[in-house]
Amino acid sequence: MLERTHGPLTGPDEGTLTVQEWVYRELKERILIGQFVPGRSVTLRGIATMLDVSPTPVREALRRLVSERALEVHGNRRVSVPTMTRRKFDDLCAARVALETLAAERALPAMDADRLAQLRRLDAETDAAVEQGDVTRYLERHRAFHYTLYTSGSAEVLMPLIESVWLQFSPFLRLVVSHIGVDYIVDRHAEALNALERGDPPALRFAIEADVREGLGSLSEADWRDLDAATRAQPRGDARG
Repeated sequence: MLERTHGPLTGPDEGTLTVQEWVYRELKERILIGQFVPGRSVTLRGIATMLDVSPTPVREALRRLVSERALEVHGNRRVSVPTMTRRKFDDLCAARVALETLAAERALPAMDADRLAQLRRLDAETDAAVEQGDVTRYLERHRAFHYTLYTSGSAEVLMPLIESVWLQFSPFLRLVVSHIGVDYIVDRHAEALNALERGDPPALRFAIEADVREGLGSLSEADWRDLDAATRAQPRGDARG
């Protein structure tokens, strides 16, 4: 269930935000950490109540998120995160590989000791979240690692595309992590960090591609059945705080 949220309409770096922009960012963040369950519908009014705002900024935020394919519209002013299909899943994995290996390689010339230290800290926090079984923390730190790497370079064009893909797969990723777990047989983040330290573009591309494909692209037939059952088991009613 989504939690009711109160707080100032500000961010640490953005200054004062309009209500409309804050609602959009808040909903986007909730989607990215998987608080909207695929296939579970919510109403405009329910979201407004949850965020303690009027329906007007919610309506505009939902319109933007629908246009970004993070949400889909149903009747009676309901929206939901789309359910995942295998074809869409394969397409999203392929898009991630294409976009993120390119973004990582372009970030390599800008990598310095401070950025590398920040990435190592984020990787350690990701590992700690896995050990603690903290799914939300894991998803936040895992995303922060990737975003920090890609934005180290010139990513004005690539990052909006990458974020669009993450918006579409992150709710499903939470289902995967919650019901199947995280496969850490090989720590691909550590491989990426070593490649960054050596200044090795092919090794960096390999590590990022392997991270995507092994993290999401290796689901078995049994895994898909379990995830389908988990999705069907979710209540379909409105989500309120």
